[in-house]
Amino acid sequence: MDPLPIPSKTYTLEEVAKNNTEDSLWVIIDSLVYDVTDFALGHPGGLHVLLQVAGQDATRDFYSMHRHEVLVKYKDLIIGRIHNQTPQIISRGVGQLSTVPYAEPSWLVPLFKSPYYNDSHRRFQKACRIFMDTTVRPEALRVEEAGEHPSKEFFLKCSEVGLTPMRMGPGPHLKGRKLFADIKPEEFDYFHELIMNQEFGMTHARAFNDGFGGGMVIGLPPVLNFCKNKELKERVVEEVLGSKKFIALAITEAFGGSDVVNGLRTTAVKSADGTHYVVNGTKKWITNGTFADYFTTAVKTDMGLSVLLIPRGEGVETKQIKTSYTSTAGTAFVTFDNVKVPVENLLGKENEGIKVILSNFNHERWVMTCAIIRVTRLIIEECIKWSSQRYVFGKPLISQPVIRAKIAKLISLNESSQAWLENITHQMCHMSYAQQSQALAGPIALLKTFATRAAHEAADEAVQIWGGRGITKGGMGRVIENFNRTYKFDAILGGSEEILADLAVRQAIKGGIKAVL
Repeated sequence: MDPLPIPSKTYTLEEVAKNNTEDSLWVIIDSLVYDVTDFALGHPGGLHVLLQVAGQDATRDFYSMHRHEVLVKYKDLIIGRIHNQTPQIISRGVGQLSTVPYAEPSWLVPLFKSPYYNDSHRRFQKACRIFMDTTVRPEALRVEEAGEHPSKEFFLKCSEVGLTPMRMGPGPHLKGRKLFADIKPEEFDYFHELIMNQEFGMTHARAFNDGFGGGMVIGLPPVLNFCKNKELKERVVEEVLGSKKFIALAITEAFGGSDVVNGLRTTAVKSADGTHYVVNGTKKWITNGTFADYFTTAVKTDMGLSVLLIPRGEGVETKQIKTSYTSTAGTAFVTFDNVKVPVENLLGKENEGIKVILSNFNHERWVMTCAIIRVTRLIIEECIKWSSQRYVFGKPLISQPVIRAKIAKLISLNESSQAWLENITHQMCHMSYAQQSQALAGPIALLKTFATRAAHEAADEAVQIWGGRGITKGGMGRVIENFNRTYKFDAILGGSEEILADLAVRQAIKGGIKAVL
């Protein structure tokens, strides 16, 4: 956020107090003097509200009604400052860390140490924070309100700076590429990816978080890991990582939901000459589906499940699905009507697609967990700032023990989630892809369940702390409202909480328990 200018011109409190009419209306906010005479007639709250504080210090009144960025928006109204006073309110600048307690993960807090992060990670975090503040969040807020998907120019920018390939995690696809923040392909690990997911989750715009290539993050790995046709793989990977085309993962169906195996009805019948499949069926709740060029699609073949890469073309239709968040995410209902798909587009082996599907879930769920934990931390920061500046019964809201207890609970849940996430990430850094699939499916599933339950608590308590503002779009509580309306996406997408909790326990006791009492 741009800092407010500190003018050299000074005024005394007595001089400001004389400008208390609609013909000359000045106010003081955090030691800065604003001339709102002309602005007052167009003030959304009406002239009378400003006349109530005309010529006075309106700092408390302002911050009870507005976010700090409103002052930045109207900084041209600043005409001076109060003599011998300087602004006391700190706003986080571009690329900077927040000074609010627990607003940043502990590894970024001075004096705290961590065995997981090195200088490369810290340099990368700084670059990500700057890119978030200057490029990502402005685009997010623009398209979230309009319901548009992110612009092609924005995606191209991410590809140009070497950011897009890194969103797929560590792997051979990074070899020979120039990456964001001059990170070397061989040093990029899951902690770099964790940082990226957490930094770019701080958009204040949940639909954008999915619209920002969410389909690529879950739709491209099967192509990277299971496409046997080298020419096809190289072409699609370069098109997608270069933001020339977009991809979506098409697994879920209306009749199946989490029951992928038994609920799948989309069929792929091989032609008599064996050159192609004919695909018929539908997919529902497909992230980025409305603007995808490719669909990584689960289908029923003659003896089981298979996965096909289906390009948009004749017989492929998409229709927007309206959900709790905006159409920025491109959520779609997809219809395949006698679509011919070359056999070369088979990912993995025919009738063994369940291996492709299950191997993809770990990374998807881990990425979602990284983001929801960071966004929950952002909600805690919002609650701490609001309860410190909101006065009730003559005292700050945070002076109430019940409010402090609510915030303490949320901090405890979030710090636990982050510590667990970092432990699992450390294991990922020391396991092969196959080992992760075998050993971490249960732990990642359980972590995601814990993190989304913590988000549920944060959404509920935040609204209670913020009151009516917490359920109002725009204004002071817009971040709280957006979170309260959209946090459930993380509790459902990638596997619902109940399904994942059960998966974790079944994985733990698989093969039976040998120990006895």
